[in-house]
Amino acid sequence: MTLAHGAGAGMDHLFMTTLAAALAEAGIATLRFNFPFAENKKGRPDTPAVAHQTIAAALTHAHDTYPSLPLFAAGKSFGGRMTSQYLAANTRPEVKGVIFYGFPLHQSGKPSIERAEHLKEVKTRMLFIQGTRDELAAWDLITAVCKSLSKATLVKIENANHMFKAGKVDTMPLITKATQDWIEKIIK
Repeated sequence: MTLAHGAGAGMDHLFMTTLAAALAEAGIATLRFNFPFAENKKGRPDTPAVAHQTIAAALTHAHDTYPSLPLFAAGKSFGGRMTSQYLAANTRPEVKGVIFYGFPLHQSGKPSIERAEHLKEVKTRMLFIQGTRDELAAWDLITAVCKSLSKATLVKIENANHMFKAGKVDTMPLITKATQDWIEKIIK
């Protein structure tokens, strides 16, 4: 599974490394990578065109390196949105599904669903793992978006925010299990 990071941190962020390790323990190999802005330590995220090229390169590398393994694409926040934008515009039949770890539906405090328009064009299955207190995806809006998409599954992480913090609850096992269960259902 390719695993793209968010706009606020690179592939070595604690969330990304913890998620990759948890998925590895569950039997899911991940390919983490930096977008150029993170690699070059620039504060501003790359344009969609640059992000899409980076995702294409990661998917191609993962598939070429392990052609016999089922391939999934995933991303945290910005990384997930850029991945789905790329997949909406490009046919990649080797990609069995896309996983969103906190889809950034809107800016904080500005609820809207425009950022989800392209999801109608994604041809593969989609798993949305979302916190019910995600400040970038009002729960009622992300629920409505997912219900409108025939290939979408929504997993609720109770009381979690955009970084999957939910008080004293360790959400990583919930996130990992949701990912593992969904992938197993697809590949069997």
